[in-house]
Amino acid sequence: MRPTHPANRLRPSLLSTLPTTVALPTYDHAQLKTGIVHLGVGAFHRGHQAWYTEAVLNAKGGAWGILGVSLRSDQVQQQLRPQSGLYTLVQRHGASVTRQIIGAIQDVLSVPADNDLIIEAIAATDTHIVSLTITEKGYCYDQANHSLAENHPDIVFDLQQVTDEPLTPRPRTAIGFIVAGLRRRRLAAHGGLTLLSCDNLPGNGSILKTVVLDFARHLDPELSHWILTHLSFPNSVVDRMVPATTASDLAELNQDLGVNDQAAVFTETFSQWIIEDQFCAGRPEWELGGAVFVDNATPFEQAKLRLLNGSHSLIAYLGQLSGYPYVHQVINDEVFAELVDRYMSEVCPSLQMPAEFNLPNYRRQLLDRFANSALNHRTAQIAEDGSQKIRQRWLETVLADNPKDFKIHALALAGWAGFLRQVRDDGEHYDIIDPAADGLTEVVRDHQDAPISKLLSHIGLNEWAAQRPNFVALADQYFRLIQTQGSRATASAVLAGDL
Repeated sequence: MRPTHPANRLRPSLLSTLPTTVALPTYDHAQLKTGIVHLGVGAFHRGHQAWYTEAVLNAKGGAWGILGVSLRSDQVQQQLRPQSGLYTLVQRHGASVTRQIIGAIQDVLSVPADNDLIIEAIAATDTHIVSLTITEKGYCYDQANHSLAENHPDIVFDLQQVTDEPLTPRPRTAIGFIVAGLRRRRLAAHGGLTLLSCDNLPGNGSILKTVVLDFARHLDPELSHWILTHLSFPNSVVDRMVPATTASDLAELNQDLGVNDQAAVFTETFSQWIIEDQFCAGRPEWELGGAVFVDNATPFEQAKLRLLNGSHSLIAYLGQLSGYPYVHQVINDEVFAELVDRYMSEVCPSLQMPAEFNLPNYRRQLLDRFANSALNHRTAQIAEDGSQKIRQRWLETVLADNPKDFKIHALALAGWAGFLRQVRDDGEHYDIIDPAADGLTEVVRDHQDAPISKLLSHIGLNEWAAQRPNFVALADQYFRLIQTQGSRATASAVLAGDL
């Protein structure tokens, strides 16, 4: 579809009018060929994987353009298509600001209007990588059984769709689209490709492999075997803070640029991408942008999930309860700053890092990143979908029943439970976003003295809870104290050793 260009909208013909401080693509954007289909083309992808791909294109060119897919709405399509896929990436740390135009994304397809085009893109012979940032819940993964959540209503729908309408299916899930595209790819004899998960899941490539194979097996065992023998599923670790873009962010940027960019993203300066080098159909030289390729991503994944993401969740829930809207405000509170540092001390013994990895330096770096006031990273955004996150971020660190070794983790879990009450310490109410929100809030209402075990059971972690009764009891104790004393006072008492 030929893009339309509203007046003054960022587009190729206006690049020469931008301030000279804005970095521009050095390759011929109009001649770029597609090599990657990316599902979930939100702010994080634009601030991370597309940025790395841009570095490759600027350095060496190549047929690694990205065709984005938006599975939820056409909002990103409406932002990027009128701009020929161009957008500004703004990096901020303190008073330092850099701006760069990214051209790696060629177009965006959206559901439901472009369903068949999405499937065809996955099947296309020039597509070598299908990558994903669809959040934890997008995988429809049953953590308890380590399999596809076959009873998930969207999976039930997709299996029926892809079975009944093999030529023109209308899936709802990323997994349904992927398998529909792979089936068409196999029939066309277009060979294999790499499926690359870029979400915060432990063993994200392995989980993606499991759900794709399970879904395909329901349709056709031969398709499942073909996928197993023709595709690769590398694990990866992604790290960059990319807060949701605000209207004031856009207004300030567009005033400075003199154009109207509706797709800009704002990030910190730090970025990390660690990837297992298992690409069966070629890949960009992402190392040119700083990506690191390894044989085994697991140690780095555990450090990132438990230290960065785990700290982030702790900050988010206690910050929300305390009335702090931004991460930097929480970390500037001396009680919560000490709490996060002590949380990291509980985590570190569980990590088995390579000798060259400087763990103390990584911890200091994280605290500095959390304190970056230029990001305005919202605690409410980080607090979303906790039911999908707490296992890998917190619970896998708790390796023993003895609660005295994991007091801060118990407080974190109590903070999540307190957050589910939807009442801040000052009495103000708020809404929560979580796929299990209705059931979780009901559990907290029905078990106001000791909800932890019931909450864990509700999200499939009943066996985990049963094996650690002392830890669960301690979290329940902290939950009750948060209700009576407030989250900050409870945290202070835990740090002082009074609890």
